[in-house]
Formats: sequence, C-alpha cells, structure tokens
Amino acid sequence: MSEQREIFSSRWALILASLGMAIGAGNIWRFPRIAAENGGGSFLIPWIVFLFLWSIPLIIAEYAMGRKSRKGVIGSFIAIMGPKFAWMGAFVAFCTMGIMFYYSVVTGWSIRYFYTSLTSGLAGLDHAAEWSRYTSSGYGPVFFHFLAMLLGGFVIHRGVRGGIEKVNKVVVPLLFLLLIIAAVRALTLPGAAEGLNYLFSVDFEKLKDHRVWLEGLSQSAWSTGAGWGLLMTYAIYMDKKEDIVLNSFIAGFGN
Repeated sequence: MSEQREIFSSRWALILASLGMAIGAGNIWRFPRIAAENGGGSFLIPWIVFLFLWSIPLIIAEYAMGRKSRKGVIGSFIAIMGPKFAWMGAFVAFCTMGIMFYYSVVTGWSIRYFYTSLTSGLAGLDHAAEWSRYTSSGYGPVFFHFLAMLLGGFVIHRGVRGGIEKVNKVVVPLLFLLLIIAAVRALTLPGAAEGLNYLFSVDFEKLKDHRVWLEGLSQSAWSTGAGWGLLMTYAIYMDKKEDIVLNSFIAGFGN
C-alpha cells in the first residue's frame, strides 16, 4: 500500500509558503542598497529582465521537477536526469544549507530585538551600544540562534498543513502589512521625493556597465529564491493538477 502524501490545501497556501520562503533580507536589506549603488531606475531594468529570463523559468523548472518526482532535491535530479546528475542536487542542497547558516542567525537577531521591543522598547535606544552588548554577551547570540532553529524545526515537524500553512497564513500578510507601514513612513522622511525620483529615473549610460546587469541577476535570484531547491521541495506537496506556470508567475511577481 502506498503512503498517502500530505499536500497543500490550495494554490494560495502554496503561494503563501513560496513567498514566505523567498521574501526576507534579500528584499528588505539587500534590494534598497543594491538599487542605490547601481543607478536606481537603471538597476530596475536588468532586475526585471532577469525576472523573466532567469528567475521565473527556474521557478517553473523547480516546481515541475518536484511535482513530477515527488522526491527531495537530490532525488529529483536523479529521477529526472539520472544518477550521474545526483551531484547537481547535492550542490544545490549544500548551497541552501549554507544560506540557512546565516539566515538562522539573522532570525535569532530578529527574535532578540522583538523581545527588546516588548520589554524595554527600541525608541531612544543607543543601538550601537545595544548591539555591542548583545554580541559580546557570549551566550546571548547562541541562545537566540538556538531558539530560531527550534522554532523552525517545530513548524516543519507540524507538517505542511498543520505547520507551514498555518504559520504562513499569519506571517506573510503581516510581513506585507509591515512593508506597507515602512513604505508610508519612508515617504514622510526628508529627501523622500528625491529618493523616488532616483529610483524611477533611468540613466541609460549605466546600462553599459556589466556590473549593473550582474547585480540585477543576483538580486533577482535572491528576491525570488529561484535555484535554491526550496521551491522544488515545496512542489513535492503540490497538487498534481496545479498550474505550474501560473504559480511561478504569481510567486515571481509577488516578490
């Protein structure tokens, strides 16, 4: 008797999980910095180009491989391409594990500052002194890193519907709400008009610089999570009737 595999309850549950996986430091920290360093509006052009040429096609491939094979990253490469290509799946898994090493640390920082905001508040805080106190405490960073890993493990242990779906139905809309609040707040700051003008003004001379295109490619990959193998893993739990192309475009534009 074959084992009944748990699947996502709906398309939007899968999309929320995909967005919850991809949206993070790459969108909030990296994008503004990289855009500012590479010409603002000039940077947006290669970023959008590679969204269509790189990220969305990779998302389609990941969804297709995961749904077809119903196996993990390494198993998917073996099932689709043959045993000789197992190393490719292992490479993807290894890179994703490396990403987890630092993302879990950043998550620990977030938990620590969330705790501080509830206890003593962040307004008026000497942030440099607080950061120095936190990082030099010895046990503090280790504890909050462990807590971040523990929470992540608990969600995964609860399964697709009981863990990942339930959490993303809360945290992803909340994330979008926080981003809207941050955007509105940013528009009230001095120099906001100049910043918007810079972001949406194109200097075509910048497009002759290959580094702008490389940064656009890397940012597109970071923003969507394309090529990390995580979407391939989620696709294992995708309904076989799901429209892969439509889901890929929604996930790509959602970022």
